[in-house]
Amino acid sequence: MGHTFTTIIEPFRIHSVEPLRMTSEAERAKAIEDSGYNLFNLHAEDVLIDLLTDSGTGAMSRDQWAAIQHGDESYAGSPSWFRFEAAVKDLFPFRHVIPTHQGRAAEKILFAVIGGPGKIVPNNTHFDTTRANVEATGAEAVDLLIAEGHDAATIHPFKGNMDLVALERLLAQRAADIPVVFLTITNNSGGGQPVSLENIRGVSEICRRHGIAFFLDSCRFAENAWFIHEREPGQGEREIADIVREIASLADGMTMSAKKDPFGNIGGWLAVNDDALAEQCRNLLILTEGFPTYGGLAGRDLEAIAQGLKEAVHPDYLRYRIQSTAYLGNALSDAGVPVVLPIGGHAVYLDAKALLAHVAPLEYPGQALSVALYQVGGIRSCEIGSVMFGRQPDGSEKPASMELVRLAIPRRTYTQSHIDYVIEVVKAVAKDAPSLRGYRMVHEPRALRHFTARYEPIR
Repeated sequence: MGHTFTTIIEPFRIHSVEPLRMTSEAERAKAIEDSGYNLFNLHAEDVLIDLLTDSGTGAMSRDQWAAIQHGDESYAGSPSWFRFEAAVKDLFPFRHVIPTHQGRAAEKILFAVIGGPGKIVPNNTHFDTTRANVEATGAEAVDLLIAEGHDAATIHPFKGNMDLVALERLLAQRAADIPVVFLTITNNSGGGQPVSLENIRGVSEICRRHGIAFFLDSCRFAENAWFIHEREPGQGEREIADIVREIASLADGMTMSAKKDPFGNIGGWLAVNDDALAEQCRNLLILTEGFPTYGGLAGRDLEAIAQGLKEAVHPDYLRYRIQSTAYLGNALSDAGVPVVLPIGGHAVYLDAKALLAHVAPLEYPGQALSVALYQVGGIRSCEIGSVMFGRQPDGSEKPASMELVRLAIPRRTYTQSHIDYVIEVVKAVAKDAPSLRGYRMVHEPRALRHFTARYEPIR
């Protein structure tokens, strides 16, 4: 007789642990004030549950640690490079693989080559470093997300989809100014929402018809493929790796932060099919990152990523990953806390605009909510709203379309009891939300201001 159980079982055992330091609310109040009310400026040892990002914060497996021992640190032509390249091409069979120390380095190299004033780069939604690297060249970053993706409460299986009608219109008008079309899977800025295989095929067909390159920002490729497997008709019987390979086959290149789905603590790559573009990018790689067979990474890092790519597409892991994230999101939604629905893959996104409706967008409700989560429970989160996206290229400021707080779940790092604690803290902060006040920015850099800005509370 078959039985069905609802408990989410982690498909691993804990092999090694690191201590967490317990702090008081008074200690946290001082720490956040000293940091200029910017959670990026906190000392990590002052954080109890760190949900700032899922980038490079996951736990490596036993087999990844074993692979590190095979790391060959030869400057050129290391065996570790060839194992890394083979693992990448097994899932993403692009002609040229160019290793980098992380995803934003791949973006910097690519857009330095193909960007420039007067150019336009469409995307479903650019994330922070992608947008910054596009705009740093003088090009314009344009978001073409479907309408459902702009509404946190709307239920749609693929809210990360690109608006194909808008893309067709833009390419018909400005094709000569568009060097590449990007698609971010999953759509981080919009709540970790997936993109359907049908939509990826549609973007690819439009780009090919207009003779424009199509690239993927694919750092959460495995989670996106799992959503396709689970939600898209006709995909449920396919292997996750085969879905990934088809996605790659529809594109001309990709950027990758291997600090996400590939389980790296550092690393990334740029992959392209175009020989001339690859040569230009490699020349810049040598200038800024390193030789083309290591690209700013140690051989041990290449080995860890190669093993991580195999683990990232395992169905037992992905089932656990998506279900455990949904466990947090559904518990908060059931308690009346407004979150982006449906729950995404790598994170739960709190809707600060709905929860702190009394705080004006340019008084940064997401920042206010993030600070409160830390002060009350020691949880570090990340604002994704008018702090991150409000500053415009011309220096003006306008509210972002959504005011979100991201609770990004590091891979294989926290247990269910940690998440149950997060649920308690968020519910407590939500109950006191009417008492929260906004913040004003007292210092900001010219680019990517959310990393190092400083604030003060509005009394």
